[in-house]
Amino acid sequence: MTDLHPAERQLLDDAACAPMLAQVERWSAINSGSRNLAGLARMADELSDAFSILPGELKLLDGDKVEVVQPDGAVTSVAHGRHLHLSVRPDAPVRILLTGHMDTVFPQDHVFQHLRWIEPGVLNGPGTADMKGGLAVMLAALHAIERSDAVTRIGYEVVINSDEEVGSPSSAALLRQAAEGKVAAFTYEPALQDGTLAGARAGSGNFSIVVTGRSAHAGRNPEEGRNALLAAADLALRLKAGSGGGFSCNPAKIDGGSPNNVVPDHAVLRVNFRPRTPQDEAAARALIERSMEDVARAHDVTLHLHGGFGRPPKPMDAKAERLFGLVRQCGADLGLSIGWRDTGGVCDGNNIAACGVPVVDTMGVRGGDIHSDAEFLLTDSLPERAQLSALAIWRVAHGQFR
Repeated sequence: MTDLHPAERQLLDDAACAPMLAQVERWSAINSGSRNLAGLARMADELSDAFSILPGELKLLDGDKVEVVQPDGAVTSVAHGRHLHLSVRPDAPVRILLTGHMDTVFPQDHVFQHLRWIEPGVLNGPGTADMKGGLAVMLAALHAIERSDAVTRIGYEVVINSDEEVGSPSSAALLRQAAEGKVAAFTYEPALQDGTLAGARAGSGNFSIVVTGRSAHAGRNPEEGRNALLAAADLALRLKAGSGGGFSCNPAKIDGGSPNNVVPDHAVLRVNFRPRTPQDEAAARALIERSMEDVARAHDVTLHLHGGFGRPPKPMDAKAERLFGLVRQCGADLGLSIGWRDTGGVCDGNNIAACGVPVVDTMGVRGGDIHSDAEFLLTDSLPERAQLSALAIWRVAHGQFR
């Protein structure tokens, strides 16, 4: 380490001594798949207990109602878990936002439910890296801040949502509200195995397009039918063919169909778009509208669009570059080489950046193979990343980020 302020050295010692590994092992043993409401309730209670060591007002909040399109085209509401919200010193002169998520991509019936040591220092388990390790790092850093002189200068909000892995539909408004008035934000998605952070991110939009045709006998009078499945397939091909350049398109699934002797009158196309810029998002919207009009006319069917761009593109603007520069300097002072690269992945950092708040959204642990049963955490990154966060927050508090 380079020469550090004595207060910084004490801060780093405090951050490194938190019981992070024990917390990760306890939390990762709880299945908190995005649709496992009982598991999410248990996880929310665990986190509420853990974060209660911090001052301020802590609440578990119900999420907003979210509409989804069922395979039969019906629009229904889906429940989500509670979201943790903590507000500390809201009247402080400097205020930041820290976010994370308690849900994982592994449902209750997934085979991947247990922890195991691949080798010393490499822990395999659901959510170890994404992102229960990150939550432990966040808590350790904030606990260290609360024992430092930064408490006279900085306030913060913490949002830990229960629906990030499904696009944060029930917590989007909470994130927007929490971002108001913040000078910076940190999100605790995992860094890459070598510590590289995510820079610019593409946006993401998920859509369900309901196609309604007309049924008929496939042998007696097929010409009187209007094949909704065929129209949905045609739409998928048009959307894919029209993508490229500034945005990608992934037609992912078609629900619907009928017995072989019936012209199907119903289908639902599920499709994802990844625009790189706001202009690319507008171009993707125009493609969707144009293609739907063309398919409706060509197949004599009706189409209804549901969904939207829940994750705006996150460019690396000047404010974001300054915040990354602060984190990089903190890393250098800790003997760490901090780099970043652009990615097509999305997270709550997209939504925070869209509020005009600079954000570094991979402040979590080092690990890899996330979203698979090979997911692993490099446990030596727990104290390392807690120190990095604590130092960055302390320096923001002391006016080193403007």
